[in-house]
Formats: sequence, structure tokens, C-alpha cells
Amino acid sequence: MKGGTRKRGKTWSYYFDAATIDGKRKKKEKGGFRTKKEAETALAQALSEYNHSGLTFEPSSISVSDYLDFWIQEYCIPNLSENTIATYRSIIENHLKPQFGGFHLSALQSASIQKYINTLKQQGFSKSSITVILCILSASIKYAIEPMHYIKDNPCTAVRVGTCPKEPKKRVVLTSEEYQRMIDLFPFGNRYYMMLVIGWNCGMRIGECTGLVWEDIDLSSKTISVQRQIVYSKINDRYEYIRILPKYNSIRKIKFGDTLLHTLNAEKKRQQENELLYGSEYTVYYVEAVISNGFEKLCVRSCKKSQIGNRKRIYPVCIDENGKLNTKFNFNICQNKIRAQIKPGFDFHALRHTHATKLIESGVNVKSVQTRLGHKNITTTLNTYTHHTDIMDQEAADIFESVVNGSIPCLPPR
Repeated sequence: MKGGTRKRGKTWSYYFDAATIDGKRKKKEKGGFRTKKEAETALAQALSEYNHSGLTFEPSSISVSDYLDFWIQEYCIPNLSENTIATYRSIIENHLKPQFGGFHLSALQSASIQKYINTLKQQGFSKSSITVILCILSASIKYAIEPMHYIKDNPCTAVRVGTCPKEPKKRVVLTSEEYQRMIDLFPFGNRYYMMLVIGWNCGMRIGECTGLVWEDIDLSSKTISVQRQIVYSKINDRYEYIRILPKYNSIRKIKFGDTLLHTLNAEKKRQQENELLYGSEYTVYYVEAVISNGFEKLCVRSCKKSQIGNRKRIYPVCIDENGKLNTKFNFNICQNKIRAQIKPGFDFHALRHTHATKLIESGVNVKSVQTRLGHKNITTTLNTYTHHTDIMDQEAADIFESVVNGSIPCLPPR
């Protein structure tokens, strides 16, 4: 390809011949460089990019680290949810880049990947965690094969996770007494009280709970409309809270009882009184559309009440007395205190586990539980949330005794 540099006035330019269009020769040129060397360097980079259909790197020499960044930008961001992208970023930064980032993508071998998988097993990682790490690496490489055609084979195909002798994580189910102790520890008026009460009564996810606004709650019909959640995402090189649909787009309505109705009425009144008390210094929230990587995101922004102006305000339910929003990050303070004083292993999801288990124990139809929790399919409800408890075991024994043994006349003498 013909090209070169030349001086025009006090600056240098580069030029090269591009592909002909309609039989006419086209030329690419760019100027404004201070020295000939700067123009030559820019020419080399422009030629490389032009020869690879706009890529700014040589596919044969790109590192795994740079390629993973490219994959996140070009494939993941346009096609995957914010939560999924956040998970991928975390695994890439904490596992894949430290282990493979310095290799050329084209030099990655099955043997080195298998060795790393075996190391993770020795370190006690669960099979599910190792599988996720391997799947993310494999998915990124599949994209390099097709449609990008950077490499021909996927070295992950021959890698095996195998068995991982690790005790499965025990899911936490709370007793009514433990829940009462939590409420005593974080009573009405505490910033975490509403999160605990809503989690216990409705089984919502933590992002759905923090994303709940008062317009979602119909106090007359005693229903909560779950139609959004708040997640933490990287937007234009900074982390911000954004509003998205619930997981699996599980928009739904949850019925609740008089206990929660009384609590919500009292909390709404408390928030109105606090806003009057803090006045212009009260923290308020609004939603702003932001363009990130070509896509519109709805960021949740805060300001003092005196600065809200014409912005459309939203009214979150789970807030501190000064109006500041609760998030899954500041809930860690509540979580750690409960772990230390009441229930080791507790997290917000334990409230969801407990809610589902109590419903199943009480004989609620599993399909109704699935709908209430917003599960994608009923298998998740059956396999994940219907835990075996002493109550369920005893009920099974009692039913068998009355229905089966009760009909057998020939039993040994007592």
C-alpha cells in the first residue's frame, strides 16, 4: 500500500492509498504533526488500523488482557445486563488477567488453563465458582474465533473441572425469634428497619428492595409492584447507581398483609416529618438518562432538596432519616452486626430464603411461591428455596403415619 509523509507549511502530514470505490482511487490523509517522526508513527498506526478493518491492534500479537477489555467493550456491553457485566469484570480483573493477562491470545494453551483450574481446586474454590471462571474465559475466546477470526481453536474445550470435594454452602433460614431479635437490634426509625421488614414479608431481592419507591406501593389494595431494581455499574469511567428491570425481567405484584401495611403507613409519615425537619438539607433523588457506550442508562442521582429544581424527583422507600438511600453496600453494616450478635452467615438473601421456606412449610402452592419471588422457572423454586427443615420432616413423618401406617391392621403388639 502506497503511503508516506510530507511537510506542509510548518507541520507534517501522512497519506496513503485506500481501496478504490467505483473504480476511483481514494486517499487517506491527516496533518498537523509537529515533526516528521510523529507523522511517521501516526502513519504506521493508521495503516495497521486500516489493514485490520478498523482494529487498533494486531490480532496475532494482542495480549489476553487487552483482548478481554476489547471483548467487554465490543460484545458484553451491547448484549448483556449490567449485573452480568459487573460479574464478568470482577472475574476478569481478579482471576483471568492476573493469571493469563500477559500471554498472547494466540499462545494460550489448554495445559496452562488446566493447571490453573487444578490450582483453584486445591485452594478450595467450589465447583460452581471454578466453572464460572472457565466459562467466561471460554466465551471470550469463542468470540475471538467467531465472528472475529483472530484464532482458530478454543483451548478451553479440552479443559475439565472434574470433582471438587468442598462442602456446599449452607443456606440460612431464620426462625421467628431470630427475626424479632433483628428488629429489636434495628427498631423502627433505624435506616435498616424497612429493608429487614420488607425482605421478611415479601421475599424481595436486595436490589429490588433498594429500588422500591412509594409510587410502587398501593396501600389500599396492599400490593407492591416490583418493576425495577438498583444496581451499581461503571458508567463513563465512574461507578454509579442505575435503575434497570428486575432480574429475568420478573416484573410482578406482591400482596402483603396488615402487619406490613401498618409499618408502611407509619414509615411514610415518619419520612414526611423528617423531610420537614431537615428542610433544604434533606437529601432527595432523581433519575437522569445518561449515554454510556452508545446506550442509554437511567442513573439514580442525589442532591439536596434546595437543588432539585425542575428535575423529576423519585421517593425511595428504604432511606435514612436525612433522606439518604440505602444500598447493598451500606447494608453490610447491618449484616455484619447480625452475623456477630444473632445469626452467623446471615445476609439479605437469608430473608428471601426464609420467606420462601415458610410459605412452602405452610402448604402454599409452589407455583404461587415462584410467581411471588420472581423466579424464571419453577425448578429454581423447588431446588433452591424449599429447604428441608425439622417442620417439613416431621410433617412428612406424620402424614405417612396417618395415611399409610394407619391403614395397616397387622402391626406388632405395643
